[in-house]
Amino acid sequence: MSYFRLLLIGCFSILTISAAQAQGKLTGVVRDSATNEPLSFASVFLANTTLGVTTTEQGTFVFPKVPAGTYDVVGSYVGYRLAKQSVTMTKEPQEVTLKLGATGNQLGEVVVKPAANKPEEYDKFSKLFVGGSTFSAQCRISNPDDVLVLYDDSTKELTAHAKEFVQIDNEALGYRLKYYGLQFSFNDEDRSVFYYGQPVFEELKPKDDRQRKLWAANRLTAYKGSFMHFLRSVYTDRLKQEGFYTQQIRVFDNPRYVRAEERRKALTAAKPNGPYTAAEQDSLDQWDSLAPVLATLNQEPLPIDSIRRVSPGGKRTFLRFNGELQVAYFGEAPDPQYKRPMSPLGYPKTPFPVGPRQVSRLKLQGREAQFQANGTLLNPLDVFNGEYWGFEKIGEFLPVDYVPGSLPPTAGSSK
Repeated sequence: MSYFRLLLIGCFSILTISAAQAQGKLTGVVRDSATNEPLSFASVFLANTTLGVTTTEQGTFVFPKVPAGTYDVVGSYVGYRLAKQSVTMTKEPQEVTLKLGATGNQLGEVVVKPAANKPEEYDKFSKLFVGGSTFSAQCRISNPDDVLVLYDDSTKELTAHAKEFVQIDNEALGYRLKYYGLQFSFNDEDRSVFYYGQPVFEELKPKDDRQRKLWAANRLTAYKGSFMHFLRSVYTDRLKQEGFYTQQIRVFDNPRYVRAEERRKALTAAKPNGPYTAAEQDSLDQWDSLAPVLATLNQEPLPIDSIRRVSPGGKRTFLRFNGELQVAYFGEAPDPQYKRPMSPLGYPKTPFPVGPRQVSRLKLQGREAQFQANGTLLNPLDVFNGEYWGFEKIGEFLPVDYVPGSLPPTAGSSK
């Protein structure tokens, strides 16, 4: 199967109280890396959040209240490369210095503009990046001319990047997303999608109270059953209460496929140019239909200790499991645009909740993956998402400071 990789609710009050109790002040300055001069009116934001500010004339900035966690602090300024620095926030104040390097052309340098995107290649990128869900249909890339999309015939890979950022207006959730430093790739052969960058969210202003409430409802829909929701539930040991069930997937080589490959090689060696008899061609067709690997699903849901490891003292928490996981979320129907069969591996025989469900699949890149209380991976490349989570893209993308049940700004209010 293909995987999607990133860079993704009975405890609302717990999450809200925790965020309110563990907040710290972040200050800093943005400077030119060559001259060390401060950069006035530069943009500074915490990646994957709604938290963004502009520097003063002295190049300084302040985030008065930042929820506990580890963030990438990103600085952006016209004519300069992005600069970022990781910071771990607690109750204690933190201070950072961002040094940006200029990207200006040297005297006499000839600027070669990239060729215009091929419409079919850009459309493919847009659908893969934004997604094909109901919410994705309400998203629009507002600066398509700033995106360069290329297809490499030799590697069968579609790539995309932007000079500064890709801007997506999400009218379903009420966010404007600026995706800085986009690195996107899609491989035609294994159907894998990968993208990475430093996005920041801006709240759109609702035109009236009805739209404000609709955005709040849509955000909650996007959150329920999401990978962020799952990680938060694992962190607090509330998987069952939140409607999640995790099961072990065992993946193994298909012995019939191995035998078929041996017979295929023997037949094609004996008849390298054919022709094949009807019986031989029928055998070749049957061998082509065999999958190289098979997967089975263990029936019993896994206990929390089989998917989570907490370090001594409880300071760090990891996803840790063998093989792959099937994660079923009960209580919300899948998006009507999701056309694939839900859970090709079937369902457990043990009693599960009755009702709609969303089924996803997880695979670790290494032995374990560290994650935080806000539902984010410390390294977004540590986990592969498949099936339903692989289907959800930018249309369902929420900032990590999202709190379930919170409302967008009132109509006409300033950010």
